Amino acid sequence: MNLDELRDFCSSKPGVEECFPFGEETMVFKVMGKMFVLVGMDSIPLTINIKAEPDAILEQREQYSAVSPGYHQNKKYWNTITLDDSISNTVLKRWIEGSYSAAASKLSKLSKDRLQEAAMLRDPR
Repeated sequence: MNLDELRDFCSSKPGVEECFPFGEETMVFKVMGKMFVLVGMDSIPLTINIKAEPDAILEQREQYSAVSPGYHQNKKYWNTITLDDSISNTVLKRWIEGSYSAAASKLSKLSKDRLQEAAMLRDPR
């Protein structure tokens, strides 16, 4: 997954904003103000930090050498993933979806309601 694919995928989610709160070397994707992906812009290959449940975190680290404890994050809930093509885009997207969901689950009721409204505006089925 390259930066453009990552940006397109993250930005396609309802309630997502892209920002640089830590300086130009770290791109952050937030859902309604809660971080769910951090991108190390100065890393070659790119690295991303994503959130997951503790059991999933350990499983990801054991299964893939490109996954390590979250750099500058709570290692219990965050992993750093090197985007070196050793992990399929399908798996990466599933993990990013999980990180988005984990962040969204921590939103206040008001923010969850706004997120649902945003999702309905994007997909009015």
